[in-house]
Amino acid sequence: MLWHQYILLFLVAAVAGAVNSVAGGGTLLTFPSLLWIGRLTEVVANATSTVALWPGQLSSLWGYRKELGPSHKVVALLAVPSFLGGVVGACLLLRTDNETFRVLVPYLILMATLLFMVQEPLARWQRRRAEDAAATGSREAGGPSAVLPVVPWSAGRWVGAMFFQLFVAIYGGYFGAGIGILMLASLGFLGFTNIHQMNALKNINGMCINAVAAVLFIVNGLVDWRLASLMAAGAILGGYAGAGTAQRLGQKHVRRIVVFIGFALTVSLLVRG
Repeated sequence: MLWHQYILLFLVAAVAGAVNSVAGGGTLLTFPSLLWIGRLTEVVANATSTVALWPGQLSSLWGYRKELGPSHKVVALLAVPSFLGGVVGACLLLRTDNETFRVLVPYLILMATLLFMVQEPLARWQRRRAEDAAATGSREAGGPSAVLPVVPWSAGRWVGAMFFQLFVAIYGGYFGAGIGILMLASLGFLGFTNIHQMNALKNINGMCINAVAAVLFIVNGLVDWRLASLMAAGAILGGYAGAGTAQRLGQKHVRRIVVFIGFALTVSLLVRG
C-alpha cells in the first residue's frame, strides 16, 4: 500500500466514528474504503471494518455518558437480544463464502443507504414528539418545564422492542451498516424523545452487537490487524469528537455525503458484477 492510502483510511475511519456517534452508518464509509485498496476480500473487509469501528463506539459512548440518566433498565433489557443477535449474525457471516457475500454486498449497501436516508425524517418526527411532550408538561405544570419525557414501560412494547432489537442485532452482526437508525426507531417506539439520550442508548447496544461479532471474527482470523489498528485510532478520535459536535451542530451535509457514497457504491458494484 502507498502512504496516502493509509492516511485516507485513517481520515475515513475518523469521519465514520463521528457519523456513528450521531446515527450510525459509518460502515458505509469504512467498508468501501477497505475494498478500494484492492487487497482484501469482501468478508475480510467487513470483519476488519467491524473491529476497527468498535473502539470508536466506546469513545462516542463516553462523550454521551451524561445523557444516559436513569436508563439502566433499558440498557439491561436490550443488551440481551443485542448480544444474542450479534452472535447469530456473525456466525451467519462465517458460514457465508466470499463469492456469495460479494453478490449480496450491493444489496446490503443499498438497504443500509436507504435506512440512512430515513434518519433525517425520523429525527424530525422525534423532535416534534419532544416538543409536544415539553408543551404538555408545561401546560400541566402551569409554566415552563424541563422534565424529560416519561417512557411507558408496557409489557407489550417491551416484547416488541426486544424482538425488533434481536432482528437489528442479527443484521448488525452480519453486516452492520444502518443499525443505528433502526435502534433509534425502536427507542422512539418505547417512548423516548430526547435524541441525545437515545443516541447514548443506541451506542451502548451497538457496542454489544459489534463486540461479540468482533470477537468471533478475530477468533476465526478474518481481521487485517494492520489496517484495523490504524482505522481504530481514527474511529476513536472521530467518535469522541462526533458525540460533542452532534449535540451542538446539525449533520445534514455529512448525511448527504454518506448517502451519495452508498448509492454510488451500490451502482458501481452492480455494474461491475
